[in-house]
This record gives sequence, structure tokens and C-alpha cells, in this order.
Amino acid sequence: MHDAQAISVLIVEDSQDLAANIADYLEAKGYLVDVAMDGVTGLHLAVTQPHDVIVLDLMLPGIDGLTLCRRLRQDAQSSVPILMLTARATLDDKAAGFGEGADDYLVKPFELRELDLRLRALTRRTRAGENLHQLKVSDLIFDLDTFSVQRAGQFLTLPAVPMKILELLMKRTPSVVRRREIEQAVWGDSPPDSDALRVHMHTLRSAIDPPGLPPLLHTLRGIGYQLKAPDATS
Repeated sequence: MHDAQAISVLIVEDSQDLAANIADYLEAKGYLVDVAMDGVTGLHLAVTQPHDVIVLDLMLPGIDGLTLCRRLRQDAQSSVPILMLTARATLDDKAAGFGEGADDYLVKPFELRELDLRLRALTRRTRAGENLHQLKVSDLIFDLDTFSVQRAGQFLTLPAVPMKILELLMKRTPSVVRRREIEQAVWGDSPPDSDALRVHMHTLRSAIDPPGLPPLLHTLRGIGYQLKAPDATS
């Protein structure tokens, strides 16, 4: 069983020796490591697998590091932190990397300990930001800055009231929230008739629990509602 706070890292590096050295060092430090030896494989893994941080070489076969970084940021709308590796140390090279969305830079050769420290700093900042601006339950993500909601990578469209209910339930996960408390949060002291909440909950459930995905929203009849990950205990 891995530590829940273990850092998941994707290494995209075409030098087999360097990739193996980085992977061995980071795994010994408790990281969960994936490795890609070319840009095409790296892009596929970055888009299809969740990672806390990416170590990305600038010079890669298939798709170079700058192009991969740009496609992650623009096409995939990924915000995962990216640390670029390069043998080129000029300011123009660094500016190009930052311009495509890189978050940090290391020039080869580098100390593995410095790489570890930089990756931990990037991950710490990202996780702190997520705690402030993002709610997450399993694969359901609610961005509190943009009010965008997605489940399993698909963006959902929600009316204002179901969205407000969802925010409350996600903040309280995995606790049961009573009907009266939900009505108070949405309508204050003047809730509409008893069917109104049921209608909004149906709208919410239809959006976040589509067929084929494990249900996250649960009804406790006569009591209230609960939003929890499939493997969470009540």
C-alpha cells in the first residue's frame, strides 16, 4: 500500500541511463515513477495517467519537449507542474521553456538531490493551491475559481442550484448532509416546496453519476444526501 502523500512523477527522457538513474533515485525516496523514452509515449502517459509532476527532457525523439509541453498546456488543458531538463543553459532556451508552460528548469548535468528538492517544492505548491481552489472526490473535480466541474476528465454543465448543492456536499464528504441543511444553504429560511430539492438532486445525480461510472451521490431516505468516493468508508 503506497503512502497517500507519495509523489507520482512521470519522467520523459530518451537517455536510458539517465532515466534509469533518476527513476532509481526517486523510487528510493518514495516516489511513484513512470518512464517514457520518447515524446509520443510521454504525451500519451501525461494525458491518460494522473501525475503530480513531470520531468521533461527538452530534446526528445518523436515530439520534442517544447512541443509536448505546449500540447499539454493548450490542447489537454493540463496544469500538472513540469520541470524541464536540458543541456542548453542560455537564457533564450530557458525563456522558450517557460513560454510553453514549464514551471522549473534544470541544466544537465545536475545533482539528483537538487532534482528531488525541486520536485517536492513544485508538488507542495500545487497541492496547497488545490486545497484552496479545488474540491476533489474520486475523479470528480470542482474548480472554485472557474466554477467548472468535471468527472472522469469530462466537463459537466450544471445549473446554479445543483452546483451550489454539489459544492456543499463535496466540502462535507464523506459525511451525510441533512435535507434541512441543504435547503438552508441554498434558499435560506424560505425553502420552496419539498419536491424542489428532489428535482435539483435528480439533476445533480444525472450529471455527476452517468451510466458506466461508480456512483458518488447517495440518498439516505428521510435523512439527507452523501457524496463519497467509491472506496470511502461512511
